[in-house]
Amino acid sequence: MKTKITLHFYAKKTKANVAGLLPIYIRLTVNGERLEFSSKKFIEKSKWSDELSKMKGSSEEARSINNYLDSVKSQVIDIQMTLTHKREALNIENFRKRLFDETDSQRMLLPIYRDHNNRIESLLGNGYAPGTLERFKISLKHVEEFLIWKFNIKDIAIDKIDFALITDFEFYLRCEKNCSNNTAVKYVRNFRKIIKICISNDWLEKDPFVKYNGKMKEVETEFLTEEEIQSIYSKKFRTPRLELVRDIFIFCCFTGLAYVDVKGLRNDHIGIGIDGQKWIFKNRQKTDTKSKIPLLPIPEELIKKYASHPKCLNEDRVLPVLSNQKMNGYLKEIGDLCEISKEITFHMARHTFATSVTLTNGVPIESVSKMLGHKNIQTTQHYARVLDKKVSEDMQNLRAKFSNKLTLRKANG
Repeated sequence: MKTKITLHFYAKKTKANVAGLLPIYIRLTVNGERLEFSSKKFIEKSKWSDELSKMKGSSEEARSINNYLDSVKSQVIDIQMTLTHKREALNIENFRKRLFDETDSQRMLLPIYRDHNNRIESLLGNGYAPGTLERFKISLKHVEEFLIWKFNIKDIAIDKIDFALITDFEFYLRCEKNCSNNTAVKYVRNFRKIIKICISNDWLEKDPFVKYNGKMKEVETEFLTEEEIQSIYSKKFRTPRLELVRDIFIFCCFTGLAYVDVKGLRNDHIGIGIDGQKWIFKNRQKTDTKSKIPLLPIPEELIKKYASHPKCLNEDRVLPVLSNQKMNGYLKEIGDLCEISKEITFHMARHTFATSVTLTNGVPIESVSKMLGHKNIQTTQHYARVLDKKVSEDMQNLRAKFSNKLTLRKANG
């Protein structure tokens, strides 16, 4: 059915002010529904033309008022075109919202951001990990502080977000928050996700991130060598807490499990694999990708060592894992005691498994990728690129062999 839209201007005699001037009213009718409101402009009764619905004459006052009325007509036509383009209903309510600037274009950024974070929190363990929520919470905090720093405001309408604001936000993260390149880019990308939500909901027509090209820099992945692993594994600690943290860290060095996955490792995740040996069968919490990891002798021993630990028995856990913060704090202490100059973090265990334990010892990258639960082998190839030291060692051995052969030839010659 074709929508019938009419617009009428009139001088309302019943609303004359104390000076006897009549207010010019606007009546918009959409499919029989009416919206009437004052233009907040006044006119002498004798100067108004009911027939033409405008002010008589060509005086400066007449031109000003009539131009205003023409602009209202144009605004109504523009609203009609916008609603049609967006396939929204042509009704009086949608016209009213846009005429009085109550449209979705005035949606504010921070409520949308908070709603997104609340949704993630409600879906923890069902597609989202606690680390993801934490990153978005920190990102939101940075955005809140940036708006105060840059504009001295507590929120901003989403249609005011442009490319300049995005680059200013990245500058703020780098200079005011001392974020590294990759950390700054990650927070900007978190911000970008919120803007994508706005676009998907038709709250924004243009993507302010179109020209943004923040790139992550390749970071040299830190891992432990076989000698450093041995140093930690064989070290005798006086305090049980350091021994416990060491054991859990070594377990992950030989299984490749991330902190959140070893913390949630239950006894029913241990089963018999295709070779008749014990394997770990567990979905990675971060990606929900299945990992299948054959157990090497050291992690098998550690499972037996803690099988009767109260926390393992009461909570059906394979290992009594402490909080990530405590683990990392104690690992720094372990690194000092073992005289390892690298700053040891728990996640380094996963990198160590990928490099020193598997790839360095000839395990094919396809097998390593599957055990790590990577969705794409390109993710695993990142670890392969850090093995220059292994290449150097292999070439040193080859160089020595050639040197020996040449020495023998000279001796025989």
